[in-house]
Amino acid sequence: MRREGPLAFYRGFATSLAGTVPARALYMGALEATRSAVGPVALNLGAPEPAASAAAGAAAGLAAAVAAQVVWTPVDVISQRLMVQGNPCPASRYRGGVDAFRKIVGSDGLRGLYRGFGMSILTYAPSNAVWWATYSLSQKIIWSGIGCYLCEYGVGVQEIDLGDGDSSLQPGCKTIMVVQGVSAAMAGGASALVTMPLDTIKTRMQVMDGEGEPITVGRTVRRLIKEGGWAACYRGLGPRWASMSLSATTMITTYEFLKRLSDKGQESGLA
Repeated sequence: MRREGPLAFYRGFATSLAGTVPARALYMGALEATRSAVGPVALNLGAPEPAASAAAGAAAGLAAAVAAQVVWTPVDVISQRLMVQGNPCPASRYRGGVDAFRKIVGSDGLRGLYRGFGMSILTYAPSNAVWWATYSLSQKIIWSGIGCYLCEYGVGVQEIDLGDGDSSLQPGCKTIMVVQGVSAAMAGGASALVTMPLDTIKTRMQVMDGEGEPITVGRTVRRLIKEGGWAACYRGLGPRWASMSLSATTMITTYEFLKRLSDKGQESGLA
């Protein structure tokens, strides 16, 4: 901050932003397709509904993580390289995302862009599993805690006409979004805590140059522990916790809102 100013916090932001849209599109597409395919199969095999839902979520999270990393790993490698270098100047190694891409491919080939891909899968696959499990559980806990209060006092609910003079109280759109946002933040925090060591190892591997001795997981772990002990694996937990919670909250509330709009549009079209 003192040496480079506030813009230093946003180094690599443009590169990350460019990769976010295609990575998220692949993630959501793989998530929905896999969940829709695995859920019915699990039910047909005789699995109870909760187990079928859990299996579908786990498979969907795994497929989504793999699909997204095809785009996100190269973007992550480039943005991490930009983040760890000093203020860009003629003497700097990289003068931007395009320059970093060209130089990484020139020195290490396409393999250089996918350095840490396997580690990314090992990081984000369990991260997705923890995230979706915690997100679902958090929603159930929150709704069980506030459901009676909402119905008793009529706060944050709306009356739905079921026809034939029947009606039902259901949570309003704002209430649903708040619960989903809080659940997403809790899920992001839990996921960050569980997978932080793997992410630290992955990041360390990605920012190292491919010069000298080969970069392996074992060598990276030994060097990391030698520098700061096991606590070094959790270095940066606070920023990662905040980043994952904010990102997850924004992503899931937007996604669930658009999904509800899509469902309403389909119902209107069928009516």
